[in-house]
Amino acid sequence: MFQQLQQQRPALTGRATRRALRVQAAGSTYGNNFRVTTFGESHGKGVGCVIDGVPPRLPITNEEIQFELDRRRPGQSIITTPRKEEDTCEILSGVFAGESLGTPIAVLVRNKDQRSDDYSEMSVAYRPSHADATYDFKYGIRAVAGGGRSSARETIGRVA
Repeated sequence: MFQQLQQQRPALTGRATRRALRVQAAGSTYGNNFRVTTFGESHGKGVGCVIDGVPPRLPITNEEIQFELDRRRPGQSIITTPRKEEDTCEILSGVFAGESLGTPIAVLVRNKDQRSDDYSEMSVAYRPSHADATYDFKYGIRAVAGGGRSSARETIGRVA
């Protein structure tokens, strides 16, 4: 997030002082006692999350997570992306025999239908109703192919 421009008081000589502009990285971790860190990009190898602070012995199954992911899967209506992603989740760690271990839980959804070439025309214009422009203005970098971290696929980690 942009930190506000910091201005110092003008020196007694009346000279203007420098302004310092500092840009922080995009935040990917939310929460305090229960923390969720999302990772991945729309056209990378996958997206997912690491959930920390889950108590041990909490019942968690792949099927429960998959049910929720299926509700947000792309390609289910004419107003969403035509990509046909299965959004199949894999619990990589933190769960054994359907129960949490009290350690961080890592969930991964691999991208299978990424078509980066579909976005070549976006290198000269921002997509309407997408966060590409905001992300570029805020952080000074842009992932043209699919929007990177400003893509709706980034929400997978929040749903999982």
